[in-house]
Amino acid sequence: QISLLVGFISVNNSPWTDYNAYSYFQIVAMCDLVMILFFYIIHIFRIYRKLTCVSWPLAEFLHYLIGTILLLIASIVAASKSYNLTGLVAGATFGFLATILCVLSIWSSYKVSCITQSTSKYY
Repeated sequence: QISLLVGFISVNNSPWTDYNAYSYFQIVAMCDLVMILFFYIIHIFRIYRKLTCVSWPLAEFLHYLIGTILLLIASIVAASKSYNLTGLVAGATFGFLATILCVLSIWSSYKVSCITQSTSKYY
């Protein structure tokens, strides 16, 4: 999620008008990035095949759901506190873009894991 990284950098390099709002945005963006990288590593190295005690599609779905809600809240707060500072407006904009992309990820992971598995039982 390049949009999260760009939003984080934009907020980090801007003069802050409200420390709490922008530190919250940065924490949410970094936590989302770390978790996305975690799931990429799980998929790249096929660790999900060895750790069968965890429902990986459900874990990924919950991560995207919770991360998207927190990112939407952080973007709204950052946008409301930006006071027309260009870097902060850019950070909030990229936060909203990342929110949209996370919603698309939720839909695609649901579609792949739930719909594909439910139709494969009958064939």
